[in-house]
Amino acid sequence: MRLALLADIHANRLALEACLDHARSQGADRLVFLGDYVGYGAQPAEVLDRIMAETARGALAVVGNHDRAVADVRDAMAPDAETAMAWTRGQLGPEARDFLASLPLRFEDGPRLYVHASPQTYPPWIYIREGRDARRALEASRAQTVFCGHTHIPALHGLTATGQLVSFQPVPSVPVPLPPHRRWLTVVGAVGQSRDGNPAAAYALLDTAASEITHFRVPYDVQAAAAAVLEAGLPPALAARLRKGL
Repeated sequence: MRLALLADIHANRLALEACLDHARSQGADRLVFLGDYVGYGAQPAEVLDRIMAETARGALAVVGNHDRAVADVRDAMAPDAETAMAWTRGQLGPEARDFLASLPLRFEDGPRLYVHASPQTYPPWIYIREGRDARRALEASRAQTVFCGHTHIPALHGLTATGQLVSFQPVPSVPVPLPPHRRWLTVVGAVGQSRDGNPAAAYALLDTAASEITHFRVPYDVQAAAAAVLEAGLPPALAARLRKGL
């Protein structure tokens, strides 16, 4: 089975559609959404309509911190993020709100664990930025492979039975074997708001039969997505981040 893993869409419909089209071209059998469907971007309702439709067809989805913040006005965020979240709350109807409220923090699928941030205790939402963060996350779970987003930067970490950790940045479109003598944690990158200097959308494709994962970068109309942010009256810095991929 080929599983398309998508995180941090952040109300960016154009990026989401580009990744879904690409995943289909790669023979994806199932979609797995790893949280943060709203926030920052200008199309939260459209993005949630698409994700709700996909989950009705069998896709899996877990909740992210921005998704939780729709209902929790006490959740502290950076100023631009809070401005975008206040605007987002006004864009969503009861069905979308109920959908976000229904999503689990984690989903276990055999040897695979899907979360937004880390398997560790919530809150807080823990960022996996380096090897020691990945080690703690793997130690907090018994899963063979853990898949997450939250940092917006693709990464792959492997832990041997003797405790040796190997961490690296995956090369786009190059399959990486996931041998079973290691446990693995993959940060799949961000569909809707890249932060590694490359504005292209990011997602990953897991081939369970071959036991390998491939990270992809997918170009989309970044300028149109940024223009939509400005037209919605959201902070200009959010549009600039899309253009720069930072």
